[in-house]
Amino acid sequence: MRQREASPRTIAAYRDTIRLLLNYAHARHGIQPAKLSWQDLDATLISAFLDYLEHERGNCARTRNARLAAIRSLYAHAALQHPEHAHLIARVLAIPPKRHQRRDVHYLTPEEGNALINAPDRRTWTGRRDHSLMLLAMQTGLRVSELITLDCSDVRLDSGAHVRCHGKGRKSRAVPITAATANHLRTWLKERSGTPHEPLFPTSTGKRLSRDAIERLVAKHAERAADEHPTLRDKQVTPHVLRHSNAMNLLHAGVDTSVIALWLGHADIRSTNAYLHADITIKQRALDRTTAPNTRTGTYRPPDTLLAYLESL
Repeated sequence: MRQREASPRTIAAYRDTIRLLLNYAHARHGIQPAKLSWQDLDATLISAFLDYLEHERGNCARTRNARLAAIRSLYAHAALQHPEHAHLIARVLAIPPKRHQRRDVHYLTPEEGNALINAPDRRTWTGRRDHSLMLLAMQTGLRVSELITLDCSDVRLDSGAHVRCHGKGRKSRAVPITAATANHLRTWLKERSGTPHEPLFPTSTGKRLSRDAIERLVAKHAERAADEHPTLRDKQVTPHVLRHSNAMNLLHAGVDTSVIALWLGHADIRSTNAYLHADITIKQRALDRTTAPNTRTGTYRPPDTLLAYLESL
């Protein structure tokens, strides 16, 4: 916490992993967690613990790998503190993450996105807040955690209008917004009338919206928007889908993937390549630029001289 300055979410995830591991070791060996030794936490037990997470707790491969990453972090630190257990620690560090199938990228078409943004009842205060929040999320591709932490002072509406946020990995970035979005946020800020360090999208009591609250409001408005666009009924619309939709809109507009990576705050451009695989229109345009080979159908029949040669072998 002090040296690596891990985020609160990382600390909580590592804490939960070690707590699960110690409880599992206690149930298996009958030894109190405070009295467990490194010999009790060998590679055999760690592998069994990972299987327990999958088969008994019902965790997916992604969660299993996240738990393994926390365990490997602990053992990498222990390798320097306890060199006498180097062999045991090396065997645990050699446990590979489990391969899994990548999830499909789900996104909204421009028509579906407009229907979702216009779904809130803007005659109410909460409806105008939800409309502003989803409009900004769709246009900037901010993560839910970034939307939650936005303050009124993070929106700059002068020349070069943009939103400044603190994203994943404690990285700050500025995301530009269009003139239409800037005008709408200007109206919202006037109604919001908050101080610079108050949340941009508060609850009715002035507190910050939680992750669950944003997920619920997006799902609620998606259900209402489905009356206009029935295709939304077949999609699970979450706040992260709005982020995907923003990336796909940029991709369809011809924006380079390296720029999209900067826009979304991806540390590795390989994270952005998933949108290339999801966009069938790019593959269709590539196919349209190619010409089919001039081939004739039928069975290949070699000349008689070749057949005679082959028969002579």
